[in-house]
Amino acid sequence: MTETETAEQVVAALRSAQAAAPDAALQMLNGLMGLVRSPSDAQPFETEEARSSAFLSICEVGKALHRGLPTDALWPAAVSASERWLSLAR
Repeated sequence: MTETETAEQVVAALRSAQAAAPDAALQMLNGLMGLVRSPSDAQPFETEEARSSAFLSICEVGKALHRGLPTDALWPAAVSASERWLSLAR
């Protein structure tokens, strides 16, 4: 899977997870961790930095879901970071 395909899959899954119930959303986010975390072919620094930012943002949403905390303010940051990664991967 290319970097672009991976980022596209992450963005789509985040949008689905955002609309899901908390337990289902947490499961979806857990499924993304391998995609966001896994190393890829050498990418420009900006792309790797964007991937890392997406990973951290998704982790923040996951932690909040796991703890039963509000996530309304966290979702936009995770989606935005993932979309930035996607734009740089293209």
